[in-house]
Amino acid sequence: LRKLPHFQAYEKRFPTCPQIPIFVGSEVTYEYHSEDGAEWVIERKCQLNVDAPYLVKKIAGVDYVYFTQKNSLDRRKRTLLIEASNISFSSRIIIKENCHYYVHPDNPDWTCFEQNAALDVKSFFGFEATVEKLAVKQYAANLAKGKEILEYFIDELIKSGVTYIPQFEDKDTGSTTDSAIDVSKEQADEETKVVLRRDSKATHPDLQALKNSTSFDDCK
Repeated sequence: LRKLPHFQAYEKRFPTCPQIPIFVGSEVTYEYHSEDGAEWVIERKCQLNVDAPYLVKKIAGVDYVYFTQKNSLDRRKRTLLIEASNISFSSRIIIKENCHYYVHPDNPDWTCFEQNAALDVKSFFGFEATVEKLAVKQYAANLAKGKEILEYFIDELIKSGVTYIPQFEDKDTGSTTDSAIDVSKEQADEETKVVLRRDSKATHPDLQALKNSTSFDDCK
């Protein structure tokens, strides 16, 4: 990916995203901006149209499921933490996902990206194994599209003329954490780790740890 802040590109998928068909919509439930502009926290309630078998949807009595997502951006530290968990059926299923963007400790022009998720199906009308398999399938599919969608929105930002975004400057000291970002710089490789941890009590042969490596370049 080009040297452009990933947060700006990531935020373009809200309130809805045609590139993610199951993502029907979202609404902001909480938002906080620090006085100095360094911190931004935003929480959303997201609506998903899960591709589940008709029988499962009928028994569950829902067509959509809801998740809560919290994005915490720290411009001073150049970190972005994304936390998501399910609202629907939270007494029967626990789904948690964390994504963390941060600056590579050895190269300020590289971004590290870590992602992990946990699934625990306690009970679901006798369909525990089916729900578990469905959740892993959906997660794997979205994981594969994640980088592609992010690159698409970065291209959209560049086409709109956003090619340079300065680093956050502390008003008290007048200093910046790192140098500004310029998309004209050459691309650089960067290590990324994505892991899905299995915590579910249901069992089936298709559920396993998922590991994926992708490359991202600099973010603000």
